[in-house]
Amino acid sequence: MSVTVQPDLPDTAAAAPAPGLVRILAVDVEPGVWQDLLRLGQGAQVVIERVADAAPALRALAGGGWSLILVSIAPDSEEKLDWWIEVLRRVPRRPRLVVLTPTPSLGFVLRATQLGVYDVIPLPLGPARFQELLKKVQAGEAETPLPLPDLTSYTVGPTLMVSGSAAMLPVFRGISQVAPSTATVLIEGDSGTGKELVARAIHLQGPRASRPFIAINCAAIPENLLESELFGHEKGAFSGAIARKIGRFERAVGGTLFLDEIGDMSLVLQTKILRAVQEREIERVGGSEPIPVDVRLIAATHRDLRGLIADGRFREDLYYRLAVVTLHLPRLSERDGDIALLTASFLQEFGQRYGKRFTGITDGALSLLQHHEWSGNVRELRNVIERAVLVADGDVLRGEHLPESWRTHPETAERANPTGIRTLREMEAWHIARALEQTHGHVSEAARLLGVHRNTLARKMKEYGL
Repeated sequence: MSVTVQPDLPDTAAAAPAPGLVRILAVDVEPGVWQDLLRLGQGAQVVIERVADAAPALRALAGGGWSLILVSIAPDSEEKLDWWIEVLRRVPRRPRLVVLTPTPSLGFVLRATQLGVYDVIPLPLGPARFQELLKKVQAGEAETPLPLPDLTSYTVGPTLMVSGSAAMLPVFRGISQVAPSTATVLIEGDSGTGKELVARAIHLQGPRASRPFIAINCAAIPENLLESELFGHEKGAFSGAIARKIGRFERAVGGTLFLDEIGDMSLVLQTKILRAVQEREIERVGGSEPIPVDVRLIAATHRDLRGLIADGRFREDLYYRLAVVTLHLPRLSERDGDIALLTASFLQEFGQRYGKRFTGITDGALSLLQHHEWSGNVRELRNVIERAVLVADGDVLRGEHLPESWRTHPETAERANPTGIRTLREMEAWHIARALEQTHGHVSEAARLLGVHRNTLARKMKEYGL
C-alpha cells in the first residue's frame, strides 16, 4: 500500500462526543459496506460519516469528537495497519480503531490486538456483531472521565507503599517501630495483601538496609528441595549434588531473610529453622560443620498459626521465636479509599512500563473496581490494572478495559456502595471528613491518622470546604 500523507495533525482542541452519542468515521469502505453501516446504525444514537482516504480522514480527526474510526485493511496490509496506529497515537482523546477486513487470520487479529486495535470485524458486516460493538461503545461514552488523584500525600516509606486508609496506620506504625531493631517479625495476612512489600520496608528502614534482602516462598518449592534451598548442600550430599550450593541463609548473612508462607513448612524443617534462629548457625545438607549466620528473620503467613499449633502442625516454640513482633495486614476490602489510590499507582507503574500515559479514570470504571470483591487483594488489583493498561486505547481507564464478566453480571455492578461515593474527589473528601470526626476536629491528629503533613491536610480541607 502506498500512502503519501504524513501522520501529522494540526493542534486542535479535541471535543468529546455528547454523552451516549457514538460518532463513527468510516475510511475507505466499499459502497456495499457503507450501505450496511447506514442501515445497521438506524434507530441508534449514532452519527456515521464517510471519507474516501487518509487525507480527509486526518482533517476530520484533527477536529476531534470521534468515538470510532472504521478502516478497511486487508489482512496482508501490515504497513497500513502500522500507519493508522501511529496516526491515532497523535490524536487527542484518541478514538477507538476498528478494522474491517475480509477473512482475517488469527495471526492478524492477535497482532492488531497487541497494537491496540479495539476490534477486528470480518466482512461482510453482520448485524449482531455491529450492534454488539455499538452497545459496548455507547456504554463507554456514557462514562464521565475523572482525574487521577495526586499520590504524593499517600506514598509511604522506601518501598513506596500507597495508602490513605486508617486500617493501614497500625502497619506503618509497626514498621517504623520495629525496623531500627533486629527483632524477628511475623507478618500475618491473606494472600496478596503485600506481606513481602512490608518485609522489604522493614529491611530498608533498618540498620541492614545496605545488606542483602533474600526472599523465599516456602509453599512454592517442593519439600524435598526446600531444605537445600534454605541451608545449601555439600557436593555429593545426594544424587545430583555435583557441587557445593550456598543456601538462602548464607546468602542473607548480614542482611534479612524473608520466609514467606512459613505455615506451609513441614515439622522437620520447622525444627531446623528453630535451631537456626536460636543458635544463629546452620549446617548444609550433607555437611557436619556448623556455619554461623548473622541474619535478621522476617516470616509471613496467610494461615492461622495458632490453629495449626492446636492441630499439631506447627511448633509452638518456633511460633514464639518468630512472633516477637506481629504485624497484621488488612484485606483490600477493609482499606477504605485505597482502591482508587492503588489503581492510580498501578496505572502510573504499568503506563511507564508499556509506554502509555494515563490522566484519568471514568466513574464507570471506578464503580466496577470499588464493587469487586477482591478475594486476591492488592495482587489481584495489580494484575487487573496491568491487563487494563495493555488493552487500553487512550489516556483514560474505562469500564470496557476491565474484565467483561464484571460488566455482564448485574450482581457485580449493583453491589451496594456503603459510602455512596462516586468520584475520586468525593472519596478523598469523605476520607478526610471521617478522620476529622474521629479526632474531634483536631487537625494535627487527623493529619497523623491519615499519614500526611498538617499543611497538606489544611490545604485539602480548604479545597473541599471542610
